[in-house]
Amino acid sequence: MVVPRRLPKLRVRELCFFKYIDMSNDPMRELRGLNVTVLHPLDREIEELLRHLKRIGCQIDACWPPPASISVSTSVVFFAITAEGPRMTLPRFVNPAPCLVAVVDYESPSAVKSLLESEAHCFITKPIRPSGIVSSLLLARSLHGYQSRLLAKVNKLEETLRSRREIERATQILMEMKRLDEDAAYQLIRSQATSQRLGMGAVARSIITAHRVFDSTSTATSGPKLARKVLGLTRR
Repeated sequence: MVVPRRLPKLRVRELCFFKYIDMSNDPMRELRGLNVTVLHPLDREIEELLRHLKRIGCQIDACWPPPASISVSTSVVFFAITAEGPRMTLPRFVNPAPCLVAVVDYESPSAVKSLLESEAHCFITKPIRPSGIVSSLLLARSLHGYQSRLLAKVNKLEETLRSRREIERATQILMEMKRLDEDAAYQLIRSQATSQRLGMGAVARSIITAHRVFDSTSTATSGPKLARKVLGLTRR
């Protein structure tokens, strides 16, 4: 008698991953109506690239020479890298920046170096063939979205750490000026944030600013009103 083996249990991370996968999504659907800018001199292969992007349903804007800035509505930028290196300097991008797809003419050492320095999310090589364009475009979009989510998390963490340091500093100021213990000073900042409908970091920054002014002028009359209220300082 053959005893079937027990299937291994999935880890929590794997369960969370499968939870948000929707296999019914059509990856081609997100490309229809996508605003794409192509920064490359027109030649036979680039014309083929433009035709294929139009067949997919993308909205195309071919520019050469490249403009000083790119439209905010642009989602993807194709740009040229030759054997000697980048063919042009990328224009200024307005946040959120579009995802970048490099068009590599020849894989020389200088071209590979320029490709890495360009921070492109994907690349296609010449001669351009329609079979690889969609895959490169989808991969670039996926990596760009993942990178954007990571940057947003990093910025949020940095803001949280900055606010925590400011709250700790403001707590120390209140402990010294109002003779409070640490918990009472923290609760005072929290109550003021709730009553003023502000974040605790904003209240802490006001306290630090008022304390800095108070130390430099021996008065807090020029400090923020909120900080004077929390510190218990009055106008003279």
